Amino acid sequence: MLLLIDNYDSFTYNLYQYLAELGAEITVYRNDRVTLEQIEAMQPDHIVISPGPCTPNEAGLSCQIINTFGSHIPILGVCLGHQAIGQVYGGKIVRAPEPMHGKTTVVFHRGQGVFQNLPMPFSANRYHSLIVERSTLPNELEITAETAEGLIMGLRHRTYLVEGVQFHPESIMTPAGKDLLRNFLAYKGQCRMQLQSTHNESSIERNKQ
Repeated sequence: MLLLIDNYDSFTYNLYQYLAELGAEITVYRNDRVTLEQIEAMQPDHIVISPGPCTPNEAGLSCQIINTFGSHIPILGVCLGHQAIGQVYGGKIVRAPEPMHGKTTVVFHRGQGVFQNLPMPFSANRYHSLIVERSTLPNELEITAETAEGLIMGLRHRTYLVEGVQFHPESIMTPAGKDLLRNFLAYKGQCRMQLQSTHNESSIERNKQ
């Protein structure tokens, strides 16, 4: 079972639709309508933290869920969920250089984790005004995707199966989005899977030029 945490966002059910089409059995709870004890009793195989209109500080139990279950349940954070992951592990959430509302960006990635076997680069849809500040990223997290300007578009925990994407994989303006979600659903177990990287850091720099 996949637990989808709804941060009071209309995109939550776009995520639901994609995940259901990929075969996931999904239970949805709003971020303030479930307890950590209830989640423990559910024993979900995966957790997805949805986008939302607020900051991680106002996202109900989202940060506590990541902190409590990230060590043993695969977690994917989308947009606000991505920012919550960054904050939980010590990163700082700041204003983006410019708000991105329905804009498409080229994303460069390393072929790691949920980005495995995706086109390099690919276009992605963005709806956000906050970002995880690159200079504050803790050692526990590594960047898996970014814009040409170096803004973080993807990150993951170095040990746990916890990943975040700043863009919206559930948008029709992110053609590779469903394959990204499929990669997440393939995660099993309690620690980082050793996924083969299809692109290294230098290849990202070459493609930016």
